[in-house]
Amino acid sequence: MSLKFHWFLPTNGGDGRHVVGGGHGVNPGAAGRPADVPYLGQVARAAEQSGFDAALTPTGAWCEDAWLSTAMLSQVSDRLRFLVAFRPGLVAPFLAAQMAGTFQNMTGGRLLLNVVTGGEPHEQRMFGDFLDKDARYARADEFLTIVRRLWEGETVDFSGEHLSVEAARLNQIPDPIPEIYFGGSSPAAGTVAAKHADVYLTWGEPPAQVKEKIDWIRSLADAEPSRNGRPMRFGIRLHTITRDTSEEAWAEADRLLAGIDEQMLADVQAGLAKSESEGQKRMLALHGGSRENLEVYPNLWAGVGLVRGGAGTALVGSHEEVADLIGEYADLGISEFVLSAYPHLEGAYTFGEGVLPILAQRGLWKDPRPAARGTTAVPFATVGRTAS
Repeated sequence: MSLKFHWFLPTNGGDGRHVVGGGHGVNPGAAGRPADVPYLGQVARAAEQSGFDAALTPTGAWCEDAWLSTAMLSQVSDRLRFLVAFRPGLVAPFLAAQMAGTFQNMTGGRLLLNVVTGGEPHEQRMFGDFLDKDARYARADEFLTIVRRLWEGETVDFSGEHLSVEAARLNQIPDPIPEIYFGGSSPAAGTVAAKHADVYLTWGEPPAQVKEKIDWIRSLADAEPSRNGRPMRFGIRLHTITRDTSEEAWAEADRLLAGIDEQMLADVQAGLAKSESEGQKRMLALHGGSRENLEVYPNLWAGVGLVRGGAGTALVGSHEEVADLIGEYADLGISEFVLSAYPHLEGAYTFGEGVLPILAQRGLWKDPRPAARGTTAVPFATVGRTAS
């Protein structure tokens, strides 16, 4: 098995040398580097130069729009694909199918889609969405049913509880059809994921809890007749703090923790406690709002989740230790890793130069970059010799 590694584009409040908080309906803290095209372009290029396959771009009221951001960044990068997060209740299915076709056809197939139903009612209402959680998942099911049929070139008539289209036929069929990434820890999420997802995503819980999720989703997918044998893959979302030595990595974790203001911690935790997201509740349970005992599994640190919504755990350790834990997740069935670091620019190079070569040596990763071509500036054959 060759693992895939994806990076993260910090459009959710910017980037910096400290944990940028917020998310999931909570305002982000101050960041030293803006979420603009010049800086995000550097992050995208660093990711593709370091061997990452794609970059997740988040969605929400606290983010720059993922579709627009990645369309711009596709023009300042060469190979990197974009895992665009979006909410199916905020765009019509035909329009979303059309947008995906345009993106694929104009970037040479560099689009992946992360479908997010939304977990904060107050934020959903900002967008004019007043459905409850279960209804949002039911709508996502209808949405993906319509979109997949459009991508297959069908003329679609569909009348559902939430969505309807009549004689819908798509001219901009994407090539290739974007893969669907889908997460969620509730029963409703599992049902939709089993039916539609190509990759089920989980946040970075300890391996035993991740295994429970994999077993749960795999059993649902195996029993879902509409998959017609289409395999389910599994991915995990994590931060990284990796250094040449374990001591250096944990010193950096301590530095990040020291930079978390007590008032911000209290404000973010109060905001996140209101979340309807089952996954967010599981993240909060790992640390309980406390700075103590944040290593929840060897080399897995829950400190990021003190002030950041969503993914709240980090792989911490030497490059070898981080590679070991990645291998442990891979043994469970995880084949895709969506990673990040603070700052994201330097973090992409640190992981790409420190961890990926170890995984390549172990046969777990194959470099997706084109082989380098060209000659050395001074041919080796003539070095130290006198021309005759």
